[in-house]
Amino acid sequence: MTHPAARSATIARLASIWRFMPGLGTVINVALLIAGGLLGLIGGRFITPRIQDTLMKASGLCVLFIGLGGTMQKMLVIDGKALETTGTTMLIVSFALGSLIGEAVNLEAGIENLGEWLKRKTGSEGDNEFTNAFVSTSLTSASVPWLSWINPRRLARRLVHACLKGALDCIIVCTMTASLGRGCIFSALPVAVFQGTITLFAGALSPIMTAAALDSLSLVGSILIFCVGVNLIRPQIFRTANMLPSVVIAVIYALLF
Repeated sequence: MTHPAARSATIARLASIWRFMPGLGTVINVALLIAGGLLGLIGGRFITPRIQDTLMKASGLCVLFIGLGGTMQKMLVIDGKALETTGTTMLIVSFALGSLIGEAVNLEAGIENLGEWLKRKTGSEGDNEFTNAFVSTSLTSASVPWLSWINPRRLARRLVHACLKGALDCIIVCTMTASLGRGCIFSALPVAVFQGTITLFAGALSPIMTAAALDSLSLVGSILIFCVGVNLIRPQIFRTANMLPSVVIAVIYALLF
């Protein structure tokens, strides 16, 4: 068993590293994501289309339960001896307004256009799954509710969490690349921009990211991950990208109510 003093010293060192290198988590995450994609690309050349289809559905199943687990963790509470749900009104308001905004702006088309642009620039016109692979993987990696790490009360744990999320992304992207192709690897670009932007403005966001706001964000984010998992199994069921504004509505709702 680790001695408490040694554990405290280790946590303090990790906190110090993160304080002076706040973007290290994003670098680790993106590096592991690319590594997983390259491994999947190499392995995908040696498996048949039937196995690739099975791997894609297996990836979807894993992503689906990751989202389901996060949803249940935030939505189910124990009140005395009874198990109750919370956040239902917030979910309805967030997804209704967020989806309206997303559909009006058509974020899905924007991400798909970016995928098509990358497809042309990388000489992947013959890869019919490139855009679908890019969009699905980008949404999976960027929707994970890692935003709670900007909470200053968890400063000492951020580096550990960054490594854990990077390892999870590495495994998921590896499997998805083996089944969908190299479009998955380019999801590192939006993930780097998204997480890097949040890291850059973490100081400004900290005052408004209350415990309630973080819980609401995590709950909505987990449901979005669930939707991505469903789309990997049954394509085009949800326009998940157009639901992304729901996370912003969820934070606003928590701050107001």
